[in-house]
Amino acid sequence: MLAEIIAIGSEMLTPHRQDTNSLYLTAGLNALGVSVAFKTIVGDNRQHLTSAIGIALSRADIVVLSGGLGPTEDDLTRECVAEALGLGLHRDADVMHALQQRFAARRMAMPPNNIRQTEVLDGAIVLQNRNGSAPGQWLDTVYGGPSGKVHRKLVILLPGPPKELKPLFDEEAAPRLRQVLPAYFMASRMLRMALIPESQVDARCAPIYQPYTDVETTILAGSGEIQLHFRCTRPTQEEAEQRVDELAELIEREMGDDIFSSHGESLEEIVLLMLGMRGMKLSVAESCTGGLLASRLTAIPNASRVFDGGVVPYANDQKVMLCHVPEDLLEEHGAVSAPVARAMAEGIRAISGSSIGVSITGLAGPAGGEGPDADKPIGLVFIGLSDGEDTQVKQVQIPGDRDRVRLWATQHALELLRRTLE
Repeated sequence: MLAEIIAIGSEMLTPHRQDTNSLYLTAGLNALGVSVAFKTIVGDNRQHLTSAIGIALSRADIVVLSGGLGPTEDDLTRECVAEALGLGLHRDADVMHALQQRFAARRMAMPPNNIRQTEVLDGAIVLQNRNGSAPGQWLDTVYGGPSGKVHRKLVILLPGPPKELKPLFDEEAAPRLRQVLPAYFMASRMLRMALIPESQVDARCAPIYQPYTDVETTILAGSGEIQLHFRCTRPTQEEAEQRVDELAELIEREMGDDIFSSHGESLEEIVLLMLGMRGMKLSVAESCTGGLLASRLTAIPNASRVFDGGVVPYANDQKVMLCHVPEDLLEEHGAVSAPVARAMAEGIRAISGSSIGVSITGLAGPAGGEGPDADKPIGLVFIGLSDGEDTQVKQVQIPGDRDRVRLWATQHALELLRRTLE
């Protein structure tokens, strides 16, 4: 069963509002074994919305619409669904009574335009909305479309406000879907890899996953990592899980230590887990990343069990004071250098008493460095790691703007730490 979600509202076609309802609806539909094949955002335009509904009906078994059920002239969902399906609308007496009671309970007169919210598609079931004035609608119907071949379609109309949509879907729509849908279950897995090109991952993994035509495989790249998503639908949950696990295990054999997470955990979660398993503590000294590494680590609950803390020695005198970096190193090599990264890592580890010290120093841009760093390129970053016995320094050249350089620098630091712990 394939579904399409249509989010309605011109505000979501501006930079100021986002469609978050579709994420919630996708999770709910997936839990019922339904794949969401399409998502569409349409403004408050009758022609555009009617066309979008017609397209959705031609390619999806289930069409879920969110928004456009209010009382104003630009709330067009009811009329456009009726037009696309060739159905009539009628005023529902029970909905009218519920609306009148709602306004009476607030000691308010019901405005005339609220009567529009009593219009129900012929053949539809009203979904009671206890959190707002706009009821939802459930329609189990057939649709011929341009080809003339008739197919069964489930059309669900839900209000736009999340506080109304979520309970209405969970309490009214989902139970009905559960009754009429075939008994299928969906399982999913996610493998994550850091700092490896997407093309390389696909070249090595495609020959493995391509024969698994019943498992939907997606490769996502961004923020210094690659994610492999596997999803499979089967008559039982056990069968679905066995299938995705089988494929995931084959990919794990191929990619080996490049995979840092087999069940979707973040890189910082894995690093903290590994430190905890070894009874080790971590401290960090960040210059160009300005505390971003510490922020990523402390965003994980209970990070304090292994993360002692960090400093941001941005200026050179702070590197001397907070990390005991020798002044002559700064004068000779500059702040953005391997010797300074080494001294920062060793200094923060010794001062904090942690098992491991990690340092980051670099040029994030857009302006260049000064003194010994004047001729060094933007994006040059040095990462130091000291465990008390050995200190290693990794040099990387990160392309992109300031935000990208800073984020990728923390990714390199976490991956260096993970590889070292392994």
